[in-house]
Amino acid sequence: MRLFCLTLLTLGVFSRCVADDRPNILFVFSDDHALNAISAYGGPLADVAPTPNIDRIAREGALFRNSFCANSICGPSRACILTGKHSHKNGFLRNTGSGFDQSQWTVAKSLQNGGYETAVIGKWHLKTNPVAFDHWDILPGQGSYYNPEFISMDGSKRTFEGYATDIATDKAIRWLDQRDSKKPFFLMCQHKAPHRTFAPALRHLGSLDGVTIPEPTNLFDDYATRSVTLPKNEMEIDRHLTWAYDLKLRNDELDGVKLPEFRAYGTPEYRRMNPDQKATWDAHFAPRNKAFIADYKAGKIDHTELVKWKYQRYIRNYLETVKSVDESVGRLLQYLDDHDLAENTVVIYSSDQGFYLGEHGWFDKRWMFEESFKMPFVIRWPGVVKAGSKPTALIQNIDYASTFLDMAGIDVPDEVQGVSIVPVLRESERQIRDAVYYAYYELGEHAVPQHFGVRTHTHKLFYLPWTDEWQMFDLVKDPNEMRNVYGDPRYADEQNRLLEKYRELRQRYEAPSYEEYAPKQFQKNALK
Repeated sequence: MRLFCLTLLTLGVFSRCVADDRPNILFVFSDDHALNAISAYGGPLADVAPTPNIDRIAREGALFRNSFCANSICGPSRACILTGKHSHKNGFLRNTGSGFDQSQWTVAKSLQNGGYETAVIGKWHLKTNPVAFDHWDILPGQGSYYNPEFISMDGSKRTFEGYATDIATDKAIRWLDQRDSKKPFFLMCQHKAPHRTFAPALRHLGSLDGVTIPEPTNLFDDYATRSVTLPKNEMEIDRHLTWAYDLKLRNDELDGVKLPEFRAYGTPEYRRMNPDQKATWDAHFAPRNKAFIADYKAGKIDHTELVKWKYQRYIRNYLETVKSVDESVGRLLQYLDDHDLAENTVVIYSSDQGFYLGEHGWFDKRWMFEESFKMPFVIRWPGVVKAGSKPTALIQNIDYASTFLDMAGIDVPDEVQGVSIVPVLRESERQIRDAVYYAYYELGEHAVPQHFGVRTHTHKLFYLPWTDEWQMFDLVKDPNEMRNVYGDPRYADEQNRLLEKYRELRQRYEAPSYEEYAPKQFQKNALK
């Protein structure tokens, strides 16, 4: 076995010698994939929308039950992964504003300098081009589902006919075929799906026909006892899913019916389709839309039934969009099997955050409530991870960078705030922390205010500075977070412990003041 020496000169970090058969790392990453839409997690949708290939990773490896993001929004989550630092430290606090600062340290830089061949393919969403990747081929911005444009590392832009998830997978497999087989690889295959507008691959349209998707118990949440900002959020299935953009109705299908808040002709994905793709799309949606409009026109759909119809349309589109992601995972796993790479490749499936699938009456993410705060994380590492294990350790996306470096035998820079989860991978009962810290910095997108909090294994506390409100939840007795117990004397001791932990973590991570990233006009408008 030949030794590969990582020197101080080549790495810029502490050195040590490691074997050249270090594991490959395949990181498959999606956008807005809720735990409840992964059957391995056993949620209410597991029976109606299975994800067999993602489940295979969990079955042959580990499924983390307490995996969280540090900031539940697309670009910032990716920045946390690359840097191992919270948003205020890596400088990418929100999707809006300037791009990711590529001059700072990233895990890709250490892996590349440490002898790994690196590649990122698919959704990037950090505004500035990737650095320290030997190959990259990315979607611009959010990217498109149908006939998407990709930007290559030579700066060229090219449109590819087909479906984005399939094309990104094709590109990933092509890179695997052409890589330097003498080096271990680090491949980030990152998908747009199932991000809004929840546009399934044409082959999956109608795959859930005849299935009534179970509704969440709090689809009609009244937000009692919790923050005064919740009823004002602009992410309700009832009021904020758009008829055309999200629900796939066009104004030429309305037959004179005036739907509440109808706007926008067609959808972005529809406008990108070629005639054959449009024909398939129309063959699916047109008759269903016609039946809905007829019932609506005849007065058969009251407000409650309308919300239920919107939920079913939304959740079917979402779950059918997930199917292509699961197929991508299957294709990549098959490639590893076919090329004798499975035994020495770590495979991870995760997503930038969770997503609301009707819980609290919502779609979207952002909040520290469980559905968007939790990230899926399943991992297979043959010979290290015990098959079928389900660790309870509290992990966060700031831990990924340290974990990748630990796997590669490369030392972690002092500036990294996350910790390696490799000890948990080797011993599934291990714990690495007693609480995680959360910070959301967006300036009112979807009318969700900035908030900051802490979560332990059993409780959660977060603060909304714009309205000076504290929210606290007993996650054992109230897993759906329907009752704020902050100020309840029965929870006084636990509240004090959480406040102390909150202050401790803010100090440890050198969190900024509430005012630093909250312009006055946003604070003043929080309740309007």
